[in-house]
Amino acid sequence: MSPSKTAAYEIKMSDEIPFHIQENIIKRLPVVSLLQFRSVSKAWKSLIDCSKFIAAHSVTQAEHLLLSYEEPPQMLLSYEDPVKIENKYVLLLDNDSFLQQRFDYTLPLSIKLLKELCIVGSSLGVLCFQFYYEEEEDFCTNLKREMVLWNPSIRKSIDVPVPKKFNPYHESNLGFGVCPVTCDPKIVEITLFHKPSYHCEAKVYTVSSRKWRNLTSNLPSKPFRVFWPHVVVDRFIYWCAFDPMTTDNGLLNHNLIMSFDMTIENFGVVDLPDSLRRHPPLQLCISKVRESLVMLEYDSYVKGACGVWVMENGVEKSFTKLFTVDAPYWSRTIKTLGFRKSGEPIMEVEYRYDDTSEQRELVVYEPNSGRFNDLEIYGTTETFAVNSYMETLVMLDRSDCNIEAEVDGF
Repeated sequence: MSPSKTAAYEIKMSDEIPFHIQENIIKRLPVVSLLQFRSVSKAWKSLIDCSKFIAAHSVTQAEHLLLSYEEPPQMLLSYEDPVKIENKYVLLLDNDSFLQQRFDYTLPLSIKLLKELCIVGSSLGVLCFQFYYEEEEDFCTNLKREMVLWNPSIRKSIDVPVPKKFNPYHESNLGFGVCPVTCDPKIVEITLFHKPSYHCEAKVYTVSSRKWRNLTSNLPSKPFRVFWPHVVVDRFIYWCAFDPMTTDNGLLNHNLIMSFDMTIENFGVVDLPDSLRRHPPLQLCISKVRESLVMLEYDSYVKGACGVWVMENGVEKSFTKLFTVDAPYWSRTIKTLGFRKSGEPIMEVEYRYDDTSEQRELVVYEPNSGRFNDLEIYGTTETFAVNSYMETLVMLDRSDCNIEAEVDGF
């Protein structure tokens, strides 16, 4: 809709339709239209910039899938040319034409040029990236990390400093989510220290405050290990976790799910049924189907088969096993990366025409037929990631963002 038509439409609506009805109409419009509407009416700009409207608008938007992976390097004179290695991003519309609609996605130059870039997570249309760099300090080279939050729909990004230096005596894990009530993006970092004592600490970064705060008082009393990746369901961030201190009939394995409530910033624990609680922790992974929590149970370290368990109605220990997926005949391994809204898993398997085992392909598994559908997307092993994505206005009300003058879209 052109600006002149938008202005005429706004004048007509303001004369004939009560404002609360106008609000119900425009909150169902796509982001690109709302950005235009902000420039023709002070009342509409005030409404669209409001955090309550941003939250209400996000509920109306369809959720799709964003795939990221490292494209296989091109061969040049019998060796890999590192210049040709590139991270690729593909948006898949999760609807009836799933396999026919895909859009290559290009990051803005300010983010694309960052080294060692990877996606931490995605929530309500905001992507969280982290990257690494080296910095000389006191004649020593220190490895440091920074983070970027980016909403491609509104072309805004925020640089997030990470003050802590790397330490060989601790291990950290991140979680990212946007609070659905306040639309405030939050990054959570949980750190397990091995020295001088075995303990956990946590901190949270919120865009509204632009600060990191300690959350140690909210953590469970026992130390635990948290594993990547995490998932966001409603207002909660979830991780697979492992209690290394508790023995169970002589066995050390004590798996659990750690949760973080973004509204009240409290941690919690979700108990697992016995079969999952005692499973080797590195053979478990967390995921979600629609808005239900899922546990992935692999048969071994090789990952030749994957059992899919779903939590029923948010009740602890109420996990039901839906099905088990065995690796297809041409692949020794199988890895579940995410799920379609239909419940079909998107999986990484060995490329059937590659003997080096370095190249992988994506397939969608149909539980009813047992068939694997090839997505014709190929990448380097262990570089694939699947994140949910939707167009939203989150961070529109932030005046301290970086604004991309020009960006390639979907």
